[in-house]
Amino acid sequence: MSKRRSTRHVRADTKQAPVTTMDAFSNPIARLGYGTQDLLQATQYPLTRITQNYQLLTSLYRENWIVQNIIETIPGDMVRKWYTLKCNVGPEYVDALQRLERKVHLRKSLLEGMYWGRLYGGAAGIIMIRGQDDLTQPLDYELILPGCFLGLMILDRWRGIYPELGQVTDPADPDFELPEYYTIRDEESGTLISKVHHSRVLRFTGRELPYNEKIVETYWGESELEAIYSELVKRDNVSGNIAALTFRANVNYLETDSLDQMLAVNNAAAQKRFWQTLQAQSVIESNFGTRLVNKGDVMHNTQYTFAGLADVYDRVMMDVAGAAKTPVTKLFGRSPAGMNATGESDMNNYYDYIDGLRENQLRPILERLLPIMALSAWGIVPYDLDIDFPPLQTPDSNEVADIVDKKTQAVLSAYQSDLIDAATALKELKALADETSMYNSISDEAIEQAKGRTYSDYKAMQDPLAGLTLPGSFGMEEGDG
Repeated sequence: MSKRRSTRHVRADTKQAPVTTMDAFSNPIARLGYGTQDLLQATQYPLTRITQNYQLLTSLYRENWIVQNIIETIPGDMVRKWYTLKCNVGPEYVDALQRLERKVHLRKSLLEGMYWGRLYGGAAGIIMIRGQDDLTQPLDYELILPGCFLGLMILDRWRGIYPELGQVTDPADPDFELPEYYTIRDEESGTLISKVHHSRVLRFTGRELPYNEKIVETYWGESELEAIYSELVKRDNVSGNIAALTFRANVNYLETDSLDQMLAVNNAAAQKRFWQTLQAQSVIESNFGTRLVNKGDVMHNTQYTFAGLADVYDRVMMDVAGAAKTPVTKLFGRSPAGMNATGESDMNNYYDYIDGLRENQLRPILERLLPIMALSAWGIVPYDLDIDFPPLQTPDSNEVADIVDKKTQAVLSAYQSDLIDAATALKELKALADETSMYNSISDEAIEQAKGRTYSDYKAMQDPLAGLTLPGSFGMEEGDG
């Protein structure tokens, strides 16, 4: 007999009520976990945007010295060492470029643009070129003649400059997916002043935002103060309360009988005498340093201690500094109690952060301006025009001596091993001048004369170091070869 296997299909009961499931730890009795009445679960992060609150941002900047430091410290360090040219031009060309920078106040303009970009989330620098007055047209580099660069006109996002909706569609353009045109309007009347092509605009933004949020901010960024605002509120409240406590550092109080009777509602005469007595005591104590009390009354003096308040304030300072990405020593001008005396590690991390900002924010701006300035100062743009940023940290004399010694020995070791010739060794030593200000007197002529000469060549002449014409040390006699 064969058996038939019956198959029964199980259907979900669609009428069953939904059940809430949780995949995280939860203990309702102990009020722990999701969905329970726990203090942590009540925490919320509301969506707040103060970037568009012009009055608040302006008031904070004008009245709060910490906000001023937050806005100004990082841009100041970004341009403090400025830049060095990396192109084959003579000193007279470098001097001409520096004179042009001073004439148009370039460094001041860039600082101003970065200030307002960080404060308001956006600012723009309009490149002004004599003879190219039609700002709607792309910037024509072929028509930039010597002396035509007039500098930058800095406008923050609330000063009448508005990005338009059309975007740059060329992927090779530095402003790809950014507005193609900007509109400048008179803030009082709303009258259109000019329409500006993006090739004439340098952008300064605060903190970068995701694409959708960038659209909300009309292609600008986020104010630096938006992410720091809550920490600023905490710090200001702590500081204000500490200041208020100083008024209670020394409190006198008087024990007296029948105080409740004197303060009774129906005893106006006793109340009057009581207040008059307190006022008289206050005058006597203020003028003569004595206190007159009735016999049987007891005078007490209570002094408040401020132990622990300094630690609280230091922690608040550290939170503000962390949010501002600036060491406490830079932002507040001192090291908080309990921290290391020098803050060396914090400064190293800070300088690394500034180096990143110089490469990612300052370099694109300077690379836009350098060809314009070169045409205006020199009339040409060198093919190898480039810049480099000097290190922000300056070593002391002992550190410089140690660096020079180690690197010099490394170069000499490579030279004596015939890994490099004398000319290459001299080039490496001269390269130390940018970092240590030593060996900068090694001439190009000496390097040229040393080409192809190795340590073995000089060793055969019983003068192994003759090929390294180090200033004040040893030299190569004319005609050696």
